Parts: sequence; C-alpha cells; structure tokens
Amino acid sequence: MLPIALAACAGGDEGRSFSLLGDKPDTPQSFPGNYRAELLAFMKTYLNNPVGVRDAAMAEPVMRDVNGKMRYISCLRYSARESDGSYREPRERAVLFVNSRLDRMIEKSGDLCAGAALTPFPDLEKMTR
Repeated sequence: MLPIALAACAGGDEGRSFSLLGDKPDTPQSFPGNYRAELLAFMKTYLNNPVGVRDAAMAEPVMRDVNGKMRYISCLRYSARESDGSYREPRERAVLFVNSRLDRMIEKSGDLCAGAALTPFPDLEKMTR
C-alpha cells in the first residue's frame, strides 16, 4: 500500500524530486565554540579507560568537504592505555561537527586530517574516570 501511495505522490511533475531524507540544501555551519569541552566529554565515554592517555594533540576545527557538504572537522591524535597497561602507536581521528555540535568521530581520517596543525591537548591526558 505504501509504495502505491509514494508512486502517486511522485508521479506527474517530472521536475520534482522525492527523497525520504528531504534533500534540504546544505545549511551554513557555525564554528563549534565549545569543541574542546564537547570532545573531552565524548572521549570519557568513547575510551574504555580514559585515564593515562598520552601524546594527545588536537587541531582547531576547519571547514572541510565531507561527502559533498561543508563541515567543521578537528583532527585528534592520542595514545590510549590498553587493558594490560601497554600503549599502542598514536591514533589519528577526525572529529566531525554539525551545527556547532560534535556529531561523530571518524576512525579513518584519511585526507580529512591531511596538513592539520596539531597542538598539544593536555586536558585529554589529565582525564579521570
């Protein structure tokens, strides 16, 4: 029944398009002013053990093209403590902000973090449980 109703709505006007997601035009993004505090709160839940992070560095958010939409991206590098007390090589992640809020962490940052100017992020190293 639903496909018939959708077909009826989509038919007729050839210049009109239909999308379940709305196909809204990209809205201008504002700078995520509270990005450090949001990232720290996120990392407390993201890491299995937020205590003992080493080599933390972060770049200020910059506008990058993400799947055809301009978004603020901040790059983050850190070494988290493993359950056995050892440390892996530093990991680099891209942090995506939408509408000035932290949206998600992208594990394979690839070109999103190319050329990012990372600076020390000691607050990440001082996290507690």
